[in-house]
Amino acid sequence: MIITMISHPGGKISPAEVDHVARMLIGVHSLAMASIPVIFLGAWGMSRRIGGADRLAWAGLVLYAVASIAVMNAAVCDGLLAPNLIRQIVSATPETRDGSRLVMNYNFQMNQAFARVYAVASSLAVVLWAVSILRNRTLGRGVGIYGVVLGAVTVAGIFSGFLTPDRHGFGMLIFGQAIWFLIVAPGLWRLGPDAAVD
Repeated sequence: MIITMISHPGGKISPAEVDHVARMLIGVHSLAMASIPVIFLGAWGMSRRIGGADRLAWAGLVLYAVASIAVMNAAVCDGLLAPNLIRQIVSATPETRDGSRLVMNYNFQMNQAFARVYAVASSLAVVLWAVSILRNRTLGRGVGIYGVVLGAVTVAGIFSGFLTPDRHGFGMLIFGQAIWFLIVAPGLWRLGPDAAVD
């Protein structure tokens, strides 16, 4: 996901750049879509290892599943539909260009809506996982507190309009969550395989 955000093209493009940008959009979003099942599998394993009788970690996994579906839809809109729509706008006649732009704008709005759902659902999932970590004392308090703060601030940022699901805002979200997951990973490794909660 980090590679996708770093490589994601943005800004205005000239007609000469359309094919290159279209290929980049398809490539980076294909990478993102391929990573979603892998990340979800990791989230499932993490939920199994940090969860307790309260099942907060499993509730976090359910929210993360919703988030994964939403971000898959966002990637389809921006990575598979948008390149074709951009090509149609460039090749459109003056009479059909406004219609093509209208469809492109609709696709963009769909992408943004799915990205917002992902931002909120994944952030709430992190909050639930972090609370589960704090309640069950599975990992250190610091990672639990960071997860609660990160998730709450992200949700507040989305609802206030301060954090937008554009390339920069979404990149900050992905980077913040990646740091949390990278902090959690060594702790899970130290727990060992016997720490799984069924």
